[in-house]
Amino acid sequence: MFQTAKQTKVFQDVVEQIQEAIFDGRLTAGQTLPAERELKEMFNISRGTLREALRVLEQKGLIEIKLGVGGGSVVRTVDTDQISESLGLLIRSQKVSLNHLAQFREDVEGIVAAHAAKNHAAEDIRKLKYLLAKAHACVRKGGSHRNMFIDIDKQIHMTIAQITANPVYISVLHSIHDNIHRYYDRFLSMQKPELEENYNDLCDMVDAIENGDDEMARKLAQQHVKRFNQYMKKREEEK
Repeated sequence: MFQTAKQTKVFQDVVEQIQEAIFDGRLTAGQTLPAERELKEMFNISRGTLREALRVLEQKGLIEIKLGVGGGSVVRTVDTDQISESLGLLIRSQKVSLNHLAQFREDVEGIVAAHAAKNHAAEDIRKLKYLLAKAHACVRKGGSHRNMFIDIDKQIHMTIAQITANPVYISVLHSIHDNIHRYYDRFLSMQKPELEENYNDLCDMVDAIENGDDEMARKLAQQHVKRFNQYMKKREEEK
């Protein structure tokens, strides 16, 4: 299954070979890798090099290292959690500017809203309207319910993403909405006027989705992201 590791890049080569074996199906979820002794012989490497490569694969979420009798390196199911976690780390490191985030969200959330308009079911619209009713209750109570409103806003955006049934859109937007509050806390007041404006935007988006108007849904989602980013940029410049 594996070849002697290239001696110039031993560590990386071991990681890449095992990774590719998982991606192309030679190793499947639940399967245990050969024992350390066998892997050392296959790759012609030291125990230290092998263990370091296995740790990297575990950090990537590709294997799980089980200790004790009957343990070993077990292949994990590859899912979108790793994408979400990596994007979350990038956002939290603050190496993503407001403009970068807004540009990305305009594109992606516009596409997602358009897909939702074309692919929604009656149950999806019922859930969105239920969430809008909860958001409206927060708006009536004003800025004191800001955090609750933001949480419901996230649920609405994620419900729209889930309508696409595309795990990449869902994972990416989940990561963004899990971490964007850092920008909201610093640059968005979200008092009653902003809550009302945000709520009205969401209502218009849901209406367009319900009516199957994909172009309008795309346009409204993009305008919503762009406008609130402008509010945050203004506050960022004032600080």
